[in-house]
Amino acid sequence: MPLASVPSPVQGVWYLGFIPIRAYALCFIIAIVFGTWLSERRWRARGGEKGAISDIAVPGVIFGLIGARVYHVITDWQTYFGPRAVKEPYRALFVWEGGLSIWGAVALGGVGVWLACRRRGLPLGAVADTVAPGIAFGQAIARWGNWFNQELYGGPTTLPWGLEIDQAHGGEPGVLYHPTFLYESLWDAALGFGLVGIGLNGFGLILAGRRSTLRHGRLFALYVAGYTFGRFWIEGLRIDPVGGVDHAVTLLGLRINQWTSIVLFLGALVYLWATRGGAVRPDERPDERPDERTGAAAPS
Repeated sequence: MPLASVPSPVQGVWYLGFIPIRAYALCFIIAIVFGTWLSERRWRARGGEKGAISDIAVPGVIFGLIGARVYHVITDWQTYFGPRAVKEPYRALFVWEGGLSIWGAVALGGVGVWLACRRRGLPLGAVADTVAPGIAFGQAIARWGNWFNQELYGGPTTLPWGLEIDQAHGGEPGVLYHPTFLYESLWDAALGFGLVGIGLNGFGLILAGRRSTLRHGRLFALYVAGYTFGRFWIEGLRIDPVGGVDHAVTLLGLRINQWTSIVLFLGALVYLWATRGGAVRPDERPDERPDERTGAAAPS
């Protein structure tokens, strides 16, 4: 046996009487609360109205959870449907068993935020830039739910931080696995803290947000580029069967989520390039938008 390793939790659910307290769900709740709190503080620091982000977060979270699960079920449909299904179809609704995709969460969650912004008359770009670090930190926290579920792990490794996985979750006795959940958590935290930045000489999302050139959704695009850049190589280490029952579905040797990463990464870079001349003054309030006739900032 290796001299060092990362153990997996012996259980991921506790009972308060007959009420189950699931670690997976708890990690997501903490992630949502922290991300909302941080985004609210950033919004107010930029001169935004108190409580605006908290209000917007409600439809964003509801839509996001639905989108996260829908993306998982669509890309991993063979787990629940078809002749080789290993779970009953109704268990596609059991979000606490794992399977919440960040891709679907951001996509449909963005729709919820957009609708809320339209109702309040707030510019979507300013809101997106504000919440970008909160999303990154939220992902870093939420990934620990995968640790409790003993999922999202990579191939065998002899590294001292190899992860122990029991046989019930696909592990083999005496074999350690890459803790890809941990890799992604650290990557997301680094992205949020400012250790990783794309095209900004090492500035991360919080520090880069103070630069006058990162407005109108460009900071959010930077988050997308930074996250997908890391997700691509981390995804390549995984061995869990995303898209299939006993194997991962691949195209040209790459997994589904790697292709998604490539598309979104390129899309973010295109957006950053296309809006490279969209700088605004550093003291512009987040609830101000350019006047259509003069280009000057005007209250929304």
